[in-house]
Amino acid sequence: MLFQKKKKEENTDEFHKDYGTLSNCRFVLGKVAKYRKSALFFIVTGAVAGSALSYLWSFIGKLVIDMIERQASGEGNILPLLYLTLGTSAAGFFLMWLNNFSNLKTNLGFHHTRRMIVLERLQKVMDMEYESLETPEMLDRLQKAKRASSNEWQGVQGMMTYIQNMLLQFASVITAIVIMSTFDPRIILVIAVLSGVQFIFFEYIRRKDKKEMWDAMAPHWRKLQYMENVTTDFAFAKDIRLFSMKNFLSAKQHEVNAIELEHWKKSRQYWIYNSIFTHGITLARDIITVLWLINGVISDGMSIGDFTLYFASANTFSGAVGNILAAFMGIRERSAHTDDFRSFMDIPTGKKGGKPVPKTDKYTFVFENVSFKYKGQETYALKNVNLTLSAGEKLAVVGLNGAGKTTFIKLLLRLYDVTEGRILMNGTDIREFDREEYFRLFSPAFQDVVMFAQTMSENVSMSPAEKTDRAFAEKCLAYAGLSEKIDSLEKGTDTQILKVLYDDGIDLSGGEKQKLALARALYKNAPIIVLDEPTAALDALAEYRLYRSFNDMVGNKTAVYISHRLSSTRFCDRVAMFKAGEMVETGTHDELMALGGAYSEMFSVQAQYYVEDKDIFDIPEDSEVMNDVG
Repeated sequence: MLFQKKKKEENTDEFHKDYGTLSNCRFVLGKVAKYRKSALFFIVTGAVAGSALSYLWSFIGKLVIDMIERQASGEGNILPLLYLTLGTSAAGFFLMWLNNFSNLKTNLGFHHTRRMIVLERLQKVMDMEYESLETPEMLDRLQKAKRASSNEWQGVQGMMTYIQNMLLQFASVITAIVIMSTFDPRIILVIAVLSGVQFIFFEYIRRKDKKEMWDAMAPHWRKLQYMENVTTDFAFAKDIRLFSMKNFLSAKQHEVNAIELEHWKKSRQYWIYNSIFTHGITLARDIITVLWLINGVISDGMSIGDFTLYFASANTFSGAVGNILAAFMGIRERSAHTDDFRSFMDIPTGKKGGKPVPKTDKYTFVFENVSFKYKGQETYALKNVNLTLSAGEKLAVVGLNGAGKTTFIKLLLRLYDVTEGRILMNGTDIREFDREEYFRLFSPAFQDVVMFAQTMSENVSMSPAEKTDRAFAEKCLAYAGLSEKIDSLEKGTDTQILKVLYDDGIDLSGGEKQKLALARALYKNAPIIVLDEPTAALDALAEYRLYRSFNDMVGNKTAVYISHRLSSTRFCDRVAMFKAGEMVETGTHDELMALGGAYSEMFSVQAQYYVEDKDIFDIPEDSEVMNDVG
C-alpha cells in the first residue's frame, strides 16, 4: 500500500508512464541489439569469465591445502602442486584478459547505443509540434529525458551497465549456491532473507529520492541550464559588461544553486540512512556466516581445505548476493529514469498525415472568426479576425509591438492551430492538410534569425552541400544586399558561419543575418513569401530600400510583410492594421490615410523616415535571377 501510494503521487504528469523494470530492461537491451548487437555476446562472455575468476582461487586454495596435508603425511610429492599453481596462474591470466576485453567491448557498445538514443531524442524534439515546445511542462519533460540519456551511469546507459553487473553477480550466486548447498542449504536462506530486508528499505529510499530530487529538481535544472547559457554565451557578453550585470547574474545563479543544494542535502541524507542500514545488514550477515562455519569445524569435523573453500565461497556468496541486489536496486532506480525518457519519446507529436496540398499556382487564404490564446493564458492574443489573403496579393500587416502580428503569422504558417474559428486554404481547413506539405508552401524570414554552423551557401539553402545550388544561393545573397560581404571573404559563400564547429568560422552582424534570412526566403522559392520583421536591425531608410527591392524580386508571388514600422505599406496591395490582438482597419494605403484612423496617425509619425530618393535604390538588373526567384 505504501508503494502504491507513492506511485500515485509520482504520476501527476498526464504523459508520464510507469513501464515497469522488466519492460525497461527489454527496452534498453533491445536498443543494444539494434545499434550494437555484438555487445550482447560480450555481456555473456564477461559474466562467465568474471564469475569463474571470482571462484578460481577458492577451489585452488582447497586443493593446495589438501595437497600440502598429503605431502606432510608423506602421501604425495611436490610436482602436482607446482603444475597446479602454474596451470591456475595461466587460467587466471586468460580469464582476466577475457573479462577485461569483454567489458571493454560491452562498454563501447553501451556508449554507442546511448549516443544513438540521444540522436533519437533530438529527432523527436525536431519532429514535435512547435507550440508544445513552448510550454514549461513540456520543457520539464524534455529536461528529464535529457538527464536520462546524458551520461553513462544514469538513465538508459546506467541501466545497461547495471544489467551487465547483475548478470555477472547472478552467475556468481548460482555457483555459490551449488557450493554452499553441499555444506548447509539453510545458510543460503538466511542470507537471502537479510538481503530481502535490505532491498525493501532501499526501495523505500529510492522512491523518496525520486520524488524529492529527480522530479522536484526538473524545473530548477532547466533554470540552471539557462543561467549557464546566459553567462557563457558570447551573444550576451556585451550587455553583461556594458550594463555591469556580473553581480546581478551571479546572485541569480547563487539563488538557483541554493535551491538545488537544499534538494541535494535532502537526497544525500536519504542515502546516508540507506548506507547505514545496508552496512548493518551486511555486518549481521557476515557474523552469522562465520559463526556457522566455525560450528561446522567444531561439530562436524570439517577439514581445513573444506573450511577454506566454504569460507571463501561464503564471502564470495555474501558479496555476490549484496552485489546482485545492489545491481537490481541500481536497475530499479535507473528504470525510473528510463520511464522519464520513454514517456517523453511516447508523447504524441501531433496529427500525422492528412490531405495532400493541392498543386496549383494560386492559393487563397481566408481567416474566419479566428481567435487564439496561448496555453496557460487567459487573454486572447488574437480575437475574431476575419481576413482574406488572395493569390498574388501583397499584404502589409502593421501595428505596434504586441499587437498580434507575429501570432497572426504563426497561425497562417500553422506553427499553431487556432483556438476558435478556422483558416481556409482554397476552401479547405488548413488543419486537414499534411503539415509538412503545408510548410513547403511558405518562404519565411523571421526577426530572430538563427545561424547554423555550416557554410554561408548552406545557410541559404538550408540543405547539405550536395543538395545546394551554390550559384543560385550566391545570387540570392547578392539580391539580399550581401554582395560586398561575400567579396570580402576569402572563401566566398563557402565560408563557414560560427566558430562552434570550425575555427575559421565567422559571425555576421545583426543586419547581415537578417539579409541572409531574406536570401533564404528567395532561395526556397515557395508560392507564399512571409517576412516577419526581418529587417528590424536595419535603419528605417535601409529597411524601406530593402523591402522595395525584395518586393520587385518576388514578382507575382503572394507576400505578407509584417512590421511595426510602415516601410512596406505603400507598395503593398492592402494593409491590415492590428491593435491589441484585433484587426482594427484594413484597406489600401490611400484608403486608410483618407480614413484618418490609427493607421493614418501611425504613418504620419513615421513618414519622415520614408522620403523617396531615386538614388537609394541600387538593385542590379539581372533578368535571369529575377525569373529564378520570381
